[in-house]
Amino acid sequence: MRADVRQVADGTYLVHGSNTNWVILTDGDAVTLIDTGYPGDRQLVMESLAAVGSSPEAVAAVLITHAHNDHLGSAEYLRTTHGTPVFLHEAEVPHARRDFLQQVTVGEVLRNAWRPGVLPWMAHVLRSGGTEQHPVTAPEPFPGTGPLDLPGRPVPVHTPGHTVGHTVFHLPDAGIVVSGDALVSGHATSRAEGPQLLPDMFHHERARAVASLDVIEALAADVLLPGHGPVHQGSVKAAAQQARERAA
Repeated sequence: MRADVRQVADGTYLVHGSNTNWVILTDGDAVTLIDTGYPGDRQLVMESLAAVGSSPEAVAAVLITHAHNDHLGSAEYLRTTHGTPVFLHEAEVPHARRDFLQQVTVGEVLRNAWRPGVLPWMAHVLRSGGTEQHPVTAPEPFPGTGPLDLPGRPVPVHTPGHTVGHTVFHLPDAGIVVSGDALVSGHATSRAEGPQLLPDMFHHERARAVASLDVIEALAADVLLPGHGPVHQGSVKAAAQQARERAA
C-alpha cells in the first residue's frame, strides 16, 4: 500500500493512510504534520512527507488532534529520532503520556461485533499495531493561544467529547478545518457517507461530542479534512449541522 496524498489547497495536503488520515501543511522547506496514523503507518507517513518534497527532519512540529493510537502512531518516533516537538491541548497531554486511556475497549468492540464492518475493522487495527501503546514521553501543550507560529498557521480549537482534549485545527485564510475525529465523512464501521459523528462506542463522552459540533459550526470554512473518510467540499457549518441531525 502507498500513501494517498491529495493536495486540497496551496501548501495543504490530506493523506489517506491505511485507515486514518493525517494532514501536511507546508511553508517552504518546513512542514507541520497533523496526526500520524497507526503505528503501522510509519512508512506511509515517511512516504507522504517525501511526496510533498519534505522529510522527517523538516517537520517543525507534530500537532495531535487527540491521543488515540490511530492518530498518535509515529509521534514519539519523530520526537525521539528527530527532536520534533509534539503539541496537544493541555487536557490531552496526560492522555498522550498514557496517564489514562480514553479509547474503545476490546470488550466494547466485541459487544458491537454484530454491526457491519466492525470485525474487519478490528482485524485491520490488529494488523496496524492499533492495540499497541506508543505514549509520547514529553508531550507539550500548545504554546499560547491563537494561530500557532508554524507552517500553515493553524489555530487550535478545543472540541471535547471524543476525548477530553480533542482539538480541531482551523486554517482561516484557506477556509479549511482539520477535524480529526470530532467530525468525519466516513468510517469502516459506518454505513453512512458524508458528515457524521463516529459510532457511539468510540466517544468518551458522546453528549460533549455532539455539543462540540456547535463549535465546529461556528468556524468559517468550506473544506473539511477529517480524520476518517474523504475530503468534504462545502460549507463546514452545513456539515456540522448534518452530523448533528444524524446523531439525533
